[in-house]
Amino acid sequence: MTKTTTDTAAPGPRIVTARDGAVVTLTVNRPEARNALDAETVDAVIAALDAIERDASVRCAILTGAGERAFAAGADIKAMAGMGPEEARAFAERGHRMGDMLEGVRVPVIAAVNGFALGAGLELALACDFIYAARTAKLGMPEVGLGVIPGFGGTQRLALRVGVARARELIYSGAVIDADEGLRIGLCNAVTEPDALMPRVRALAAQIAGHAPLAVAAAKQTVTPGAPRGPDQAFATALAFERDRFAALFATHDQKEGMRAFVEKRPPTWKGA
Repeated sequence: MTKTTTDTAAPGPRIVTARDGAVVTLTVNRPEARNALDAETVDAVIAALDAIERDASVRCAILTGAGERAFAAGADIKAMAGMGPEEARAFAERGHRMGDMLEGVRVPVIAAVNGFALGAGLELALACDFIYAARTAKLGMPEVGLGVIPGFGGTQRLALRVGVARARELIYSGAVIDADEGLRIGLCNAVTEPDALMPRVRALAAQIAGHAPLAVAAAKQTVTPGAPRGPDQAFATALAFERDRFAALFATHDQKEGMRAFVEKRPPTWKGA
């Protein structure tokens, strides 16, 4: 189960990984800095996702923040303040790699937003497959108040999530909204009381992990914006990609087993093959 960490915890590993069956929980672990994302933390997220990609026994992942105050309060401003253009470009490229890995990793990743998700923190959540938030969470992209814009993919992913006009409003104004408003505009999939967030997300992750892993992976590859030949391409091309992935699954053991189990009225046994 997910390790419990308080806001006063001493610095430790930037990402805490916990395993519960086929579900892995990744916890951003900088509570003393409200889980702000510096280069080391971004690299730790990338390394953790790489480990998940290589472990076929993992079927779903949860991403959350240590403590009760923040999912990730943003990029580390102290680390960014002295950057020049080339350093800033390298930092943005690092953040883009993290977002690309979240979208491209084989398993679904659920963002469990337990507190502040601002700037790069919201960009981190947006790269996940969907967002569940505690009612006390605050979300926004206030970068214009710092003289910059979102640099970890937020200008694109926010527009894909809530629409261009709404994304423009949030980014131009730098507004910070509560979780209920996030739910209303489609930024969040669900909002819970704080103590119900992780049980709700774990239950969803377990449900996803119980399905045929190759089918779930194919669904993610097909639906995710930015996936090769995915729905950000021409509609006809995206439909052709969906058709090809659908057909390819009929060469798998899990497709035969799933349909046979349905006909025989028994639970399927998945092999991921």
